[in-house]
Amino acid sequence: MEVEVPRGGGVSPSRGALWQGEDLALMRRGLEHREDPGELQLGPRHTVLINLLDFKKDKKLRPQPGSNLWNSDHVKMPNSTRNTFNKQGMFGSDEKLRWDLIKKKLSKLSNVTKSETIEEVIKSYNVNYKNEWKFDALHKYFETEEPKCELFRVVKATAELALKLPDICPKAIPLLKQGMSHSLTLSQEQISCLLANAFFCTFPHRNSTQPRAEYSNYPDINFNRLFGESSKRKQQKLKTIFQYFKSVTEEPPQGLVTFERRRLAGRCDWKHCDSKISKLHITSKGTIEKEGKGMLQVDFACAMVGGGVLGSGLVQEEILFLTHTELIVSRLFTEKLGDWDALCITGPQCYSEYSGYSDTYSWEGPHTDTTERDRWMRRYTKIIAIDAIKFKNEQQQFEMRNVDRELNKAYCGFEPRVQAQCYLPVATGNWGCGAFNGDSKLKALIQMMAASKASRDIVYFTFGNKELVQEIWNMHNFLQKQHFTVGKLYSVLEKYCERKRSRSAGDLYDFIYHSYADLKSKH
Repeated sequence: MEVEVPRGGGVSPSRGALWQGEDLALMRRGLEHREDPGELQLGPRHTVLINLLDFKKDKKLRPQPGSNLWNSDHVKMPNSTRNTFNKQGMFGSDEKLRWDLIKKKLSKLSNVTKSETIEEVIKSYNVNYKNEWKFDALHKYFETEEPKCELFRVVKATAELALKLPDICPKAIPLLKQGMSHSLTLSQEQISCLLANAFFCTFPHRNSTQPRAEYSNYPDINFNRLFGESSKRKQQKLKTIFQYFKSVTEEPPQGLVTFERRRLAGRCDWKHCDSKISKLHITSKGTIEKEGKGMLQVDFACAMVGGGVLGSGLVQEEILFLTHTELIVSRLFTEKLGDWDALCITGPQCYSEYSGYSDTYSWEGPHTDTTERDRWMRRYTKIIAIDAIKFKNEQQQFEMRNVDRELNKAYCGFEPRVQAQCYLPVATGNWGCGAFNGDSKLKALIQMMAASKASRDIVYFTFGNKELVQEIWNMHNFLQKQHFTVGKLYSVLEKYCERKRSRSAGDLYDFIYHSYADLKSKH
């Protein structure tokens, strides 16, 4: 079937980018169309770690008084009185507080002059891993980076920040567990203190990689893997991480960040969804975090949020977590995402500029984030972490149960949680493609359908693929002109997947075009 050439779009002469659809400047931006979060308040589904009375009185960000809890529903803190170890003496063993040891050892870093001292300090309170953990990447970083005095100043200041934990984070931090719909709001200073402790590997019970370990269903948070075997990737990661600690120790940021674990309340009836297909801007150039500023930005997440950010991984999610370093703290309290879950982060700050991707990733210098803040003092940056299925073979994604799963996952992330006259567009791209073996044309349709049901437009980045820009835009243009609803498109997908089972289906988009042509000819 012939598809009419769409109006609008073309090649931007200044940037050489092929784009189609709505003009990017006209798409609704978060800075012009803000979703009002209402008044900041705690509740059964919202934990706030700052003092609300002080916040409402004069916008001061002081910690909420409280005490940490040593149980299966909360983060086990390094300074807990339950975090103990046995010390052998002449007359047997004595139970000692691990935090006292941590304080003593981190205080040694006030005069640090070599990276080996950092290794010795970390191993002194992680004795079970003394012979297992390597620090090659950290030592290499200190060998090659200049000036040394500035590096050691950052280490000293970060150690001092870590030791403020009992004062900065006195209240128990809930775990965002599977099956929960719960939000956690904390200050950027509290996040920096928690990440300083992660840097020095102080979090208890978070080092074992055994399948039956207490936190086996959580991402790792201590930085030991990042310090291990050296590589070019890790050197660039360390540059980015050190920029964050340099920034927050020189000028502590004054704002809040909210981490919201979302869970779909019930099954979506996609077949009978009468939502019309939303507007689209699609381009071969630009990035989600820059050109998608102010929009609902999609993190192509792993189920363990952050993926390989503290290891060797360095694709879209890891880069996002490095440059917006506060995202890393989500690994402390977010259990592995289930099929009905998403994680929404509101307010993270960008600290670094970068170029490249994967092996070509390079830290390019500090970034000054000028994004405005909402009434909760959060940056107008909203990121939604949704994990796609990793398919062993291409055929699996065309089973309707997997299509349904991806639709529900995307909708869980895109679904509005506050009432507004209009909602932020979704800034996304080839979600679940590449190493996850997803079909980019199917994934584009799935995200279009989920965004349409959520009353959101889409800004789609193909990361250099100009051919895909034209294919997706032609399909979108066709669906709009033929007045497709989400439900109608879902029914066509069902038929295609049925054909795919018998291996008799061709290209997905050709099938959709021809299905409509056949339907028209019968009438």
